[in-house]
Amino acid sequence: MRHILLPLLLGTVLAGCQALPPSSGTQRDDSVDITDISEKPAADTGRVPRQVDFPADEYAALEKTGNAALSGRLTLDTPSGTVVGAGETVSVAPVTTYSAEAAEQALAGRAVERADPRARAYTHTTRTDGNGYFMLRGLPSGHFYVSGSLVDPSSGQRKVIIHETRLGDGQHREIQLNR
Repeated sequence: MRHILLPLLLGTVLAGCQALPPSSGTQRDDSVDITDISEKPAADTGRVPRQVDFPADEYAALEKTGNAALSGRLTLDTPSGTVVGAGETVSVAPVTTYSAEAAEQALAGRAVERADPRARAYTHTTRTDGNGYFMLRGLPSGHFYVSGSLVDPSSGQRKVIIHETRLGDGQHREIQLNR
């Protein structure tokens, strides 16, 4: 079940999201803050109870869709070479007090309780192609967590990679989910 931690943390697929190779002419995000972890099993039931209640007012101020796009590639650098995240899930969730709690727990190696369905309505997900590339279209402008995970063959552990990025109206940003 550890291989599905990220989708459980960040939601389900929204219409309009597509997995396509990135097009040229994109703007690279060199200011992305990268944080990643080795996933560890959580204690007891395997899920940490949420401490933050769903902030309906905070989410009500957010758009669910827009005309921005995000593309990139999911990879992991290992001593034996680069591992490509083929067929993996990439999620884009708005940065809120609610999603920040889930990200904090993920970075600590713990799975948090499933997201409230109202939060999942704001999360966009897609799958990477066979070369680890992904594209999400129809995103609103705003501040987001972009996350993916893949197995490190040298340890057998799933590595979670989380970036933060901002998207402007109509902007296409390219990021590399890499460690």
